[in-house]
Amino acid sequence: MRRVLRLAARGRGGTSPNPLVGAIVVKDGVVVGSGYHAKAGTPHAEIHALKEAGTRAKGATLYVNLEPCCHYGRTGPCTEAIIEAGIKRVVVAMTDPNPLVSGKGLKRLLEAGLEVTTGVLEKEARQLNEVFIKYITFGRPFVVSKAAVSLDGKIATSKGQSKWITSPQARAYAHVLRDWYDAILVGVGTVLSDDPLLTTRLSGGGGRHPVKVIVDSKARTPVSARIFSEESPAPTIIATTKGAPPEKLEEIAAAGAQVVVVNEGPRVDLQLLMGLLAAKEITSVLIEGGAEVHASAFRSKIVDKVVWFIAPKLIGGSDAPGPIGGEGVESLSEAVVLERVRLKKIGPDICVEGYPNYSTDGD
Repeated sequence: MRRVLRLAARGRGGTSPNPLVGAIVVKDGVVVGSGYHAKAGTPHAEIHALKEAGTRAKGATLYVNLEPCCHYGRTGPCTEAIIEAGIKRVVVAMTDPNPLVSGKGLKRLLEAGLEVTTGVLEKEARQLNEVFIKYITFGRPFVVSKAAVSLDGKIATSKGQSKWITSPQARAYAHVLRDWYDAILVGVGTVLSDDPLLTTRLSGGGGRHPVKVIVDSKARTPVSARIFSEESPAPTIIATTKGAPPEKLEEIAAAGAQVVVVNEGPRVDLQLLMGLLAAKEITSVLIEGGAEVHASAFRSKIVDKVVWFIAPKLIGGSDAPGPIGGEGVESLSEAVVLERVRLKKIGPDICVEGYPNYSTDGD
């Protein structure tokens, strides 16, 4: 199953809005077929594995990290292909949270006389598909807060210089994150100060450019910004309010952006925005800044995961900004507590990953 999970992970960045799935066919202790789901609309992992196994699939065991589908969607049901191939036993890590499948795929296999085992490495399987689970269960995108800070918690100097706090290795990994997630979200302040492209630039080339979402309550985004250039080919969404000047919104739309009026104002309601993005089949959002957007995101409790890079540098300065602006909390008991925290070294920097628990206190 660990091998299955590694196979499934190869589909990162390509399967949305589908889950990450890998499959292996084992006959007499030997792997005779394997595959993974690479892109929505293409064959599922089980189909690839069965095709590679061919006639050797008869009487074999199929290992898969997610319950095989039993309905017609963009492709046919995998359960029928498994049964027709003569598979004897199916080992599944977790049931599919999709109501169209949940439990029904396993039931179909059992009814056909196959032996079914479930719950193998379920915890690891759920973490692998955390984006899909959130999206299919709650109808909202999985939201990741990404920031790069110095050891003393600064994202820039007092003069606003922020390039570069972290190492080339950490910045390369940040582009891997852009490849993994459907959309990248920043505030208009980041566009005005940095004029970023918000594209994916992997060290080996390729990669998927995320949809660009700019939170801009007053439509201050200049049409000359690089996000509108040919260098930045992914769609751009300007999330704004009814208080934005109509003539400026028309100008932005003419530049090629999709204007989404989220609410009355004065600020863009991020909870409402997440619902609108989910309706566009955007299953995941990577928040890259700045401080006020991060403050709003945590205040709105939309952040599902934190991925922060800490550089071994000391910047100092009472006027140097931190990664979360706003008023902050008045009491430590109100602080957002991270759970399932994991640390890993990337170059000279430390990457901290964790999951906010908004129901606990700072004790």
